[in-house]
Amino acid sequence: MATSTLIQFLNAGQTADTMNRRQVETFIANGAIAVGDWVQLDNSKTDADRTLFVKEAAATADGNALVIGVATEAAAAGDQVRVVVSGYAEGASVDNAVNAAGLALVVDNTAAGKANAIAASDKAPACGVSLEAASGHLCDVWVFKRF
Repeated sequence: MATSTLIQFLNAGQTADTMNRRQVETFIANGAIAVGDWVQLDNSKTDADRTLFVKEAAATADGNALVIGVATEAAAAGDQVRVVVSGYAEGASVDNAVNAAGLALVVDNTAAGKANAIAASDKAPACGVSLEAASGHLCDVWVFKRF
């Protein structure tokens, strides 16, 4: 189910859900997904199910072009899972090499479900940008709309 973005709420100090600076969509998990994991469309499915199911984003040598966002909750295979597909996401899984705000991110060969600062060798486009330095493999990010 799509979220509505008809009302823009401009009041500082609000939560991510209140401030209307993100779009969250509901998918079906095709495997275990942790809170903060970057997820990808599940290309193991057929037809339109490839855009209904998501899974933890696979670590890919040149960057994973199927990444669509950050999970806001944990899910097991078959569960519904909410995913930030555009905008602000708190506590996204990143490599601790994301050591500053403003770094373009890509899920590359670092680890499944975890973004890293984009490298010159990555062929996939950036899936987001860091809003702070990583701490404990987590940081707040801005997810680029790709879905």
